[in-house]
Amino acid sequence: MALELAHENIWFDKWRADDAERQFYENKAQPAIGSPCVRQPCTGRPVGVVSKGGSGLGSLVSQIAKARQEIQNSLVSGGHSGSAGGSGASSDVLNRITKLEGENKNLSSTVSSLEQTILTLTKRLEMLECDDKTTTAPTSASPKKPVPMETEDDDDDDDVDLFGSDDEDDEAAARVREERIKAYAEKKAKKPGPIAKSSVLLDCKPWDDETDMFVMETEVRKIVMDGLVWGAAKLVPLAYGIQKLSILCTVEDEKVSIDDLSEKIQEIENYVQSVDIAAFNKV
Repeated sequence: MALELAHENIWFDKWRADDAERQFYENKAQPAIGSPCVRQPCTGRPVGVVSKGGSGLGSLVSQIAKARQEIQNSLVSGGHSGSAGGSGASSDVLNRITKLEGENKNLSSTVSSLEQTILTLTKRLEMLECDDKTTTAPTSASPKKPVPMETEDDDDDDDVDLFGSDDEDDEAAARVREERIKAYAEKKAKKPGPIAKSSVLLDCKPWDDETDMFVMETEVRKIVMDGLVWGAAKLVPLAYGIQKLSILCTVEDEKVSIDDLSEKIQEIENYVQSVDIAAFNKV
């Protein structure tokens, strides 16, 4: 668009010519200073102006000449400005075109280098694949195992009785088998089974409220028996400020008797009045 406008003549300053022409006609319609007015017979409005000594006509001619000169000047300046604008637009377009051409060249060179790189990589991959095929071809085929050929000795071995069929051999084999069965039974009988255990909660009652319950617990825990393990203990109130000692223990049924344990606790006569079994559970 800018190139097309550069080759055309456009009157950019036409408004100046219009202003000059309008001013010319306005000055023409106004009467000269100092000239008498000629009025219409009916309305009394001025119809013409007569200047003294021809000064009004000279000023009018000078104004017309001045307006023409301004019109010509405006045309000349408009032509120069249009050509200057067209030349600026054309130079801008040319700069952009040269810039685009340079970028196009750079892109084409980059694409060509990438294509060359891809071709070289493809060739290398093909060569590597060929090398892998050549190296794996001999190992892929497993060697055939030699098949042993049958000989005449094999037929002779079929006739030999490896286990023996005599009566003496049968008796010896039966004796060995019985001995092994007997040894297995003895070993199985000696193998220990699961140990039976019980969890017992005992209530130890004191004589009165003045009994030291902490000392009672210490004396009860001093009882040691094979298969006895003492657990947690707590004081449970009974009545009138008297408390009882509830103590938990775990015993092995084959080694510890609960009756024997209760008797040993009751032997602590200074602190324990009686012992009751509050809970009994198999573990």
